[in-house]
Parts: sequence; structure tokens; C-alpha cells
Amino acid sequence: MRIATWNVNSIRTRKGRVVDYLQNADIDVLAMQEIKCKPEQFPYEEFEQAGYEVIAYGKNQWNGVAFASRLPIEEVVHDFADMPGFGKPLDDGSLPMEARALGVTIEGVRLWSLYVPNGREIDNPHYPYKLEWLAALRRSVAARRDSHPGEPLAIMGDFNIAPEDHDVWSMEFFEGRTHVTKPERDAFQAFLDDGLIDALRSRGVEGYTYWDYQQLRFPRNEGMRIDFILGTPEFDELVVDAEIARDERKGDGPSDHVPVVVELDVDTALDDDAPMIF
Repeated sequence: MRIATWNVNSIRTRKGRVVDYLQNADIDVLAMQEIKCKPEQFPYEEFEQAGYEVIAYGKNQWNGVAFASRLPIEEVVHDFADMPGFGKPLDDGSLPMEARALGVTIEGVRLWSLYVPNGREIDNPHYPYKLEWLAALRRSVAARRDSHPGEPLAIMGDFNIAPEDHDVWSMEFFEGRTHVTKPERDAFQAFLDDGLIDALRSRGVEGYTYWDYQQLRFPRNEGMRIDFILGTPEFDELVVDAEIARDERKGDGPSDHVPVVVELDVDTALDDDAPMIF
């Protein structure tokens, strides 16, 4: 089972490119972030014609997460427990919830598509919101592992954190900026301390996953590694291959992110060697 995560930066703009990638790369399950549309606006037809079922979660033209799968999708959950909101308080005093987290189960594997808040600037209210959001996610993952011992689980997506100095092209450039601050890196490390494993870095797969559109960042390879697949040991035991699909940043109309991919040793109904039923 081939699983990818990709911040597509507007699915309506890049629907053809995303579907082509799914088919060319033989992807079974794609976790998407920043779809930038409501569910009723998602271009389902193109995916369905290619054999994929889509679950989309979006509330406006910003944020938004989704899954596309050619395998059955089960146990769909929007948001996670105690996920904080952000923005102008509602009439009841609560903060609006953003469409940043979508959980599904596919072939017995629990998967989350996550679009972690950016943080904007260190002195911006979005920064403590980001840290609070990550802390709540950590608690939610721990609770799921407690209630479903032995279940393969992975949290995937755009974490908006570069956990190591070499995950950005210039630490000097990022001095005083978000994505590389100690509290953000500590929040990322907390997942690893809890036993989650970076499915790519643990296998020696290095490289950037994001290059800004501005100032020729991609031709200069001035990128960042901010997209990850973090799995439980039960998930990691299933991983047989991993890659960063860097070439997807090339060509016409690319997203500023590229897919991050793992292949799992999981038997599915799509396997070529599956037994025939008469």
C-alpha cells in the first residue's frame, strides 16, 4: 500500500496534476493539505474517474484537508479531541475551528492528514495557537494509542516546522522567524519522544519538501523540510520504502510543496497477487 502526503496548495488549481501524479506514482492513499475549498467545491469527478474515493474537509478558501483513496475509507473523524480554535470569538464565546485535521482508517491503518498552523510571526497570536494545537494533537495521539494498542498509526502532513538546522537552506535567514524556534522544535521532538518515528529520516531519506515561489527558491534549492510522516512502531514495521517526490516541484503550475511517500507491506484487495474468487 503506497501512501503519500502532499500540501497541494489549492486542489481546484492543481486537480489535473494531482490526479496524474496519483496514477503515475501508483499511489493508493493520498493525504492532502491546503485544499482551499469547501467539500462541495472539491473536484470529485476527476478523482472518481481515476478510481479514487475522496473525503474532504474544508470551511472556506483557506486551509482544508482531504484524503483520496482507492481502498475503502473507514472511521472518518474531523478534528481531534480538544483541538483549539482561532479567530474572533463566536456568539457562545468559543473560537472558530479551522479545517486542519482529518482522520481515517484504511486497511486497518489509522491515518491523519494534518495542516499544522503556520505561526506567522513569533509575536503573533497565531504562534501560541500553533503550540497549543500541537500539544492537543500530542494528547490525542497518546489517547488513541492507549485505546487501540498495537494499531498502526501515522500523523502526516505539513507540520510547518523544520526540526533540524539542515532542514532549512539558511539558519541565518530564519533567525527570529517561526518554523525553527526552540518551542516549535520541542513540540515536534515531543512526538518522537513519545515513540513516533520519522518514516523517511529513519531510513536515511533527506531533502527539502517545500520551496517558496518567490526569489527563485527552487532553482537555487533554497528549501525547507516541513512535511512529514510520523508513525508508531507498529506503522514503521510495515514501511518497506520511502521517498520525497522532488520532481513534482518542477514543470508547469506546481505546488510549492512536494509529496512525501511511504510504501507499506500490507495486503490489500488491489494486490496483483491477491487470490481470485470464483
